[in-house]
Amino acid sequence: MWTLFLQIIAGILGIFLAERFVPGVAFTGDWKTLIIAGWILGLLNLFIKPILKIITIPLRILTFGLFGLVINMLIVWVTDIIFPELIIRGIVPLFLTSVIVWGISLILTKWLGEGIIKKGKA
Repeated sequence: MWTLFLQIIAGILGIFLAERFVPGVAFTGDWKTLIIAGWILGLLNLFIKPILKIITIPLRILTFGLFGLVINMLIVWVTDIIFPELIIRGIVPLFLTSVIVWGISLILTKWLGEGIIKKGKA
């Protein structure tokens, strides 16, 4: 449950930061739509991404893990398709947005998530 919450927060922050700092990314909705978009992105990252990672094991082995970037970009692209308020123009802004979301997700789930879980068990 905590991981789902962290993934949702990572999705919201990732979209927000990409809209602010990445040229070619725009979000025309209000904050409620941003929260829903981040929620959907977090759910996709938590439930669909592991399935895609298992299915694409041979490709990830052949590319030394770089196909994981394609998976991340696919998930952000699906979120872009679902929400017309999120506008990502081109492959480079899509790549940068997926890197931002991935980085925030990594920081929240690996460092913050494990630290809170360890404190709760102690």
